[in-house]
Amino acid sequence: MVKHMSQLRLVDTPDGPITYTLTRKRVKRLILSVEYGGAVFLSVPLSCSLGQADDFVREKRGWLQKASERRKARQRPPLPHVSREECARLLKGALDRVYPLVQPLGVSYPLLKLRPLKTQWGNCHWAQGYITLNTALARCPEELRDYVALHELVHFLHHDHGPGFYACMDALMPDWQRRRTELKGYGGALEHHGEGSEQT
Repeated sequence: MVKHMSQLRLVDTPDGPITYTLTRKRVKRLILSVEYGGAVFLSVPLSCSLGQADDFVREKRGWLQKASERRKARQRPPLPHVSREECARLLKGALDRVYPLVQPLGVSYPLLKLRPLKTQWGNCHWAQGYITLNTALARCPEELRDYVALHELVHFLHHDHGPGFYACMDALMPDWQRRRTELKGYGGALEHHGEGSEQT
């Protein structure tokens, strides 16, 4: 087993210096990413030289600038700490507010579980009759909590993200897409992994 080897690099470019973390892995391509907070990471094959890595970062400086700008545009102020008791109150409140929207459609009030999820805001276990909401969601605005709660409730009616699911969301919460876009700006509340990547 080969251990991943990382080092911090500083490369001069025509647009100014760029600091990035270089990691050698068992990958076939160079993969560049901008993480939450603006840190730059480059994963390279084990055979890649330092010069090749630095040259790649120089070539991609335009992409890095745009990715960093997207990050800043979506970045939100630090979210407040929420106690366990307050978290339970806020997330149950979201469920209580949106449940009347699906009750006439035959959805039974589900069991609510709260957990610190790493990559999801929530999930629905329709066969078992319960939904799980991410405890980090309690730190987000009320309308976003309501959106996630409704999203999971609708999965009792439509188990996948097919046309029926989205038609139901459109009918019950016409501005759900705006809320979903807004929620993406709070990705720092999760253990979020990067704005995107650039490969060669």
